[in-house]
Amino acid sequence: MNLCDRETLRALLGRHGFHFSKSMGQNFLIDPAVPADIAAASQADGACGVLEIGPGVGCLTAELAERAGKVVSVELDKKLLPVLAETMAPYDNVEIVSGDALKLDLAALAAEKFAGLRPLVCANLPYNITTPVLTKLAETPSFESVTVLLQREVARRLAAPQGSAEVGAFTLWLQYCMETEILFDVPAEKFFPAPKVDSAVLRCVRRERPAVEVEDEAFFFRVVRGAFLLRRKTLANSLSAALPETGKERVQEAMAALGLPESVRGEKLTLEDFAALAAELAK
Repeated sequence: MNLCDRETLRALLGRHGFHFSKSMGQNFLIDPAVPADIAAASQADGACGVLEIGPGVGCLTAELAERAGKVVSVELDKKLLPVLAETMAPYDNVEIVSGDALKLDLAALAAEKFAGLRPLVCANLPYNITTPVLTKLAETPSFESVTVLLQREVARRLAAPQGSAEVGAFTLWLQYCMETEILFDVPAEKFFPAPKVDSAVLRCVRRERPAVEVEDEAFFFRVVRGAFLLRRKTLANSLSAALPETGKERVQEAMAALGLPESVRGEKLTLEDFAALAAELAK
């Protein structure tokens, strides 16, 4: 069964009385080359256990099953469970878990399902849960890499070079613990129904150690988030608003000690700059 064929897809979904849910961000791939390329990009092999979030009808799941030792797919929409039971019947290394990935203990799930295998993540993520899912995956050390299809604009921000205008606090947080890279774009017409924006495949590989060394990680990230609190304001104004106990004068002194100009904005700083600034402010 070609799960990426539009007519096959219509017939399959019609048989099971399935209707798309806008709130769940359901857009299924209709070009078989795309799930094949995503699965290949994940670098999954027989020694890997792959966690997939939001399998839809299973077109990516099937490609992963051909490569990985085991695939566990978490699906929130119960109406898709009978569809997946049909489409994944040929694969004895696929397990469908009914549940909300944001509420599940993913570390425990990986330990239970992938014993003896290297856990990876590969998924076509619903746009509406991209940030919380990526946050949860990055915070789960079990997964050594995360390969996801997501909104292209978001992917560009998360892979943006540090010090560029596209960078935000979440970009720096993710790049602190993972190396990020955009692999290829996927146009909107490759989906059914077609979304209003194009997508891209982002690959995140966990670093052996964080990108920079910091004394106090919690304070370091307060400084990073604080720098973007007032996005259009200078770093000094934004940080002094975020760290009221520190005060603007102390922030300016720390910036001057590091040679940062008074007019600089948070987006211009790298992780190394923020590490030095947090250390200076902590003195």
